[in-house]
Amino acid sequence: MKKVFKLEDLDCANCAAKMERNILKIQGVISANVSFMNQKMTIEAEDDQFDAVMEEVVRVCKKVEPDCIIKR
Repeated sequence: MKKVFKLEDLDCANCAAKMERNILKIQGVISANVSFMNQKMTIEAEDDQFDAVMEEVVRVCKKVEPDCIIKR
């Protein structure tokens, strides 16, 4: 399953790159793209694990960019 999420308050391209690198380390993630310019995040993960993966994605992103909000 692949989904696109809108991001709010993502402050810099470096933070987007860090978020993407950390998301790709999460078990169950097939691909990930975090775009600072578009303020969007695309996540592809196994269908049966998607909700659990997204919980971990939110946790990882908050560590890198505490003010960033992922619109789900």
